[in-house]
Amino acid sequence: MQKQNAFRGALAALLCLGLQACATPEPAAQASGPAADIVEVASGRRISRDELLQRMRRSDFVLLGEQHDNPDHHRARGALLRELGQPARVVAEHLPSPAELRLKPGDELLSELSQAGFAAKQWQWPMHQPLFTGLAQADQVLLGGNIPLELARRLAREGRPAMPAELLALSDPAPLGSSSQARLEADLIQGHCGQLPGSRLAGMVWAQRGRDAAMALRMLQAAEQGAKPAVLLAGNGHVRLDYGVPQLLAEQQRQSRLLSIGFVEPGAPTAGAPYHYLWISPAPRREDPCAGFTMPAKPK
Repeated sequence: MQKQNAFRGALAALLCLGLQACATPEPAAQASGPAADIVEVASGRRISRDELLQRMRRSDFVLLGEQHDNPDHHRARGALLRELGQPARVVAEHLPSPAELRLKPGDELLSELSQAGFAAKQWQWPMHQPLFTGLAQADQVLLGGNIPLELARRLAREGRPAMPAELLALSDPAPLGSSSQARLEADLIQGHCGQLPGSRLAGMVWAQRGRDAAMALRMLQAAEQGAKPAVLLAGNGHVRLDYGVPQLLAEQQRQSRLLSIGFVEPGAPTAGAPYHYLWISPAPRREDPCAGFTMPAKPK
């Protein structure tokens, strides 16, 4: 139940950000616990932090997931960005495209981020502060990767006709297989606490695919500018190999070395997880995100 509730909370928060219709929960309290486990999904073996960093440095694209309300995930990724030691360009779901900025240590982070389109309330600031502090210390360029709010609403209402041509150019050559489509639909329904009606499912799928295509496009642009690796910071649903950003990048860059890392909590299944690696760290104390949840009205 803890794993199910945590997943629902993370995905529901992600979708609510696009539609600006769901209640924002209180920031979760920090949990104490053992250091993270890092698991290679294909083999099931535990690896060291140094081994993971070496693999990141050898990759062309690195996708770092998150459970949005887990502070440990943000601290861990901030540290990884500091330790990466390469002039990466970092694409963030948390900012709209085409925002671009370079944070510096000592900057007023929230002010700089807000000017670039960061929505502090929706992202439960200062939940993500350690992540952006680490990015500032790494002196890496930060690129907004998300679609504008109005486009997310239009996609949820209208589906494919609302998808911009440059995003269709990424999504059309990489249609989801039937099993991946079914998993995405099931996750969207679960992320809305089982309350997402079938009549709205197709639009929500297009809203998700629109976000993924926008982030994939920014990753490709970062790679064209010589960044190695190009790094994505996004929710776990966006860094999945089966229906997320990696699925789109793989079609465009078949020879590239791509690395997806899901940041999860104890109890998450490891065998067959849709990532190359899992970073497992303690869960924060949280209430059931589905308690009192009501499905928002369809965007107009």
